[in-house]
Amino acid sequence: MKKIAKFIFLMALQVHTLSLLAQTNSDSVNYEQQRLRVNQLLDQRSARFGEYDESITKKTGIFGIFKTKKDMQKSIDILKEIVITDNNIFVETKRLLDLKDYESDRHAALASEYDKQVSAYMRTITKLQDENDKLRQEVGTMGESDQKSNFFVYLLGVIVLGLLFVVYSLYKRVGKTKNLTQH
Repeated sequence: MKKIAKFIFLMALQVHTLSLLAQTNSDSVNYEQQRLRVNQLLDQRSARFGEYDESITKKTGIFGIFKTKKDMQKSIDILKEIVITDNNIFVETKRLLDLKDYESDRHAALASEYDKQVSAYMRTITKLQDENDKLRQEVGTMGESDQKSNFFVYLLGVIVLGLLFVVYSLYKRVGKTKNLTQH
């Protein structure tokens, strides 16, 4: 019985672990995708910052000595794109941190749920083991009472046989004495 209970417990534990792994893999994929998005935005920002450095040094004015209004507007536009990218980086990083927090909270909740289930399985196993022990004691007690009742049946049988023997022997004596008195 203990082996069966342990087997059932291990099977339930395996099923639960596999479901946790499937959920964890899905969360990890979401986290990785979000991390890649943040890295792409960082790469875009680096590239735009390189463009900005070029545009700052670029002078298309008279003989390449002066910056034109168009050069300055291009630098300003690139800076605007960098600011927009920075804002996107902040938003995506916040999402990434939220995912990380969500995963941590979820793992803590799953660990708590897992502990509760393991505790429940252990209580069930303990209960089944106690019932099994109680049934074994009852079987032992029944066996002892069965032996006692068998002893009393045998004793009663011997007493009945003894009484039958006594009655038979008395009957024979009475029969012999009657025969002697009649002759």
